Parts: sequence; structure tokens; C-alpha cells
Amino acid sequence: MKKILTLFAVVGLIVFSSCEGPEGPEGPEGLPGPVAAVFENVPPNYYNFTQNNNYTVGFDFPQPLVDSDVVLVYRFDGVDQFNKQVWQALPETYYLANGTRDFSFKYIFTKNYVDIYLNSNSPATIPADYRLDQIFRIVIVPADFVGKVNRDSYLDVMKTLKLNDSDIKKVNL
Repeated sequence: MKKILTLFAVVGLIVFSSCEGPEGPEGPEGLPGPVAAVFENVPPNYYNFTQNNNYTVGFDFPQPLVDSDVVLVYRFDGVDQFNKQVWQALPETYYLANGTRDFSFKYIFTKNYVDIYLNSNSPATIPADYRLDQIFRIVIVPADFVGKVNRDSYLDVMKTLKLNDSDIKKVNL
């Protein structure tokens, strides 16, 4: 008798597991995946740090960021011996010959904007090469990648985020 009950149980499992009904309705759309972005102010729309703007410049994001996103900022620092662009990660600090701090480029961000500013006891004495005609790249790093990027290297960040130069959004400020 036990063998017959076991046989019926096995046959029943096979029969009921192979039944298929009509396909149900499609579920709601999920949240968007992580979205990385890079913005660059393009010439002739350079950033200029002057007394008139309190040595601060800003960029408003086209749409609010996700609260967990991180913003990284890089300053164009010229080209190297191989004619490759050099992007310096902020914060960036410069020192006088005696070793004391002269000035720093720093930034703050919210989900709506980023402000880049020069920090110095005497900003008017900062050489014009560092105050005027500055180009920055602002990188939005989704939370999924925050612990995976080398923030100090613009090229590593771009590689980790699988972005290239064609993905950079040129903005006119």
C-alpha cells in the first residue's frame, strides 16, 4: 500500500508541475540602473575664479542626482609629453616654496549642483593661470561603483564606468 501511495504522489507531482496556464500581465517597470555621466565646460565657456564670484563657480545638474550618487571633479592641467590630456583630481592643493599651503581647489555637491571654489588666505595673489580660463570635468559616479573606482585617476574612473570621450557632455555655461 505504501508503494502505491508513493507512486501516486510521484505521478501527481509530475502532472501538476508540468501544467502551464496563460501568461500573466507584465509587471511594473523597475528602477533605472546606475547612470554615470561626465560634464565638461567647453571653451570659450571657461570657468574664471574672481573676486566678483567670490572665487566660486557652479554647475547645475540637468536633473537631480540619486541621493547615493557621488560627484568627482577633475581640473584640466595641460598635456603630457605624449600629448595626452592631464586631469587633476580635486581637492588639489598647491604649496609655497617654504612648504606652507598657498591655495586649494575644492568642491561641494548636492543632488542638484556642484560648486567648485578656490580656498586661500589671499586668493587675489593666486596666479592667473590657476584662476582664469579653467576647464573641469564633473563625473557622476553611481553608488554601485563608488567603492570600485580609483578617485585619484580620471582615466581609471572612466574605465571603471565604461565611459569614453564620446560620452562626455559638453556644456555651455
